Amino acid sequence: MRIFMKAARAAMASIAILAGTAAFAQDITIAVVPKVAVPFFDDCNTGAKTAANALGVSYQWVVPQNTQGATQVKIIEDLIARQVNGIAISVNEPKSVEGVIKQAMHAGIKVVTFDSDSAKSGRSMYIGTINKQAGVTMGNSMAKALGGKGKIAIVTGQLGASNLNERIDGVKEALTAYPGIEIVAVEGTEDDLAKAVSVTEALLRGHPDLAGIFGMSQVGGPAVAKVLAEQEFADRKGKVAVFAFDDLPDTIKGVKDGYINGIMVQRPVTMGKLAVEHLVAQVKGKETESKDIDTGVTVVNADNLGSYTK
Repeated sequence: MRIFMKAARAAMASIAILAGTAAFAQDITIAVVPKVAVPFFDDCNTGAKTAANALGVSYQWVVPQNTQGATQVKIIEDLIARQVNGIAISVNEPKSVEGVIKQAMHAGIKVVTFDSDSAKSGRSMYIGTINKQAGVTMGNSMAKALGGKGKIAIVTGQLGASNLNERIDGVKEALTAYPGIEIVAVEGTEDDLAKAVSVTEALLRGHPDLAGIFGMSQVGGPAVAKVLAEQEFADRKGKVAVFAFDDLPDTIKGVKDGYINGIMVQRPVTMGKLAVEHLVAQVKGKETESKDIDTGVTVVNADNLGSYTK
């Protein structure tokens, strides 16, 4: 009887520990804030939600209605008021969120950045592509495609986005080795596809000798492919080398149809997953020192289109 009672007490203790652990996990709320509602961040959401479910924590996906820095500031202020435990954010304007991220951390909320950083905000870590190096890879790919000479244009997204500007810096660094290549324009699109199409059309009309286009944000590839498929620019197909970011369906189709030479494919599912995992570890006190994580990039073209993995 004593043995039975002792075993029962041990079992009850184990159940209490497990219940306490589960309750603690459920009490943790993690919020993930993308830049804006676009397909790339759907993949981030998939990875983040999967991690949250696996860890048994509450999860919020909070999408800004535009790419203005003030919008993300307001979102973080609201999350502070709601007393969430952790925030992961892909930053639109690095400077604008520095103060509010510090405010969140002062309130005891753990904050990490993913995809796009705000390095001076005090966030605990950045998770995502090392964008300058990805830009160097992109620049070298373009130089090889052009044989080291020609006029090129850069179609980017939000002009203040640090990740996009780091990619541009990397491209420019790579192209210093190719004096025959000239950058004739850098145009922003606010990550809006319709605006990206309009910008691309204007570039091709204004530069009839344009040899290459970089699509720095996710709308760049689909926009350029769409424009080159227009009757007005049908003769430019194959004459304008195109390198883009992110494997959206329309970008992949652009490679298959011969409008896009190569895609710099990031790992958004991994970004979202790691962001939630590290936030939960920080909230629980299991991770006290954090280092930035490079999730890597793969150059995808017609040769490996069916075999790459994220």
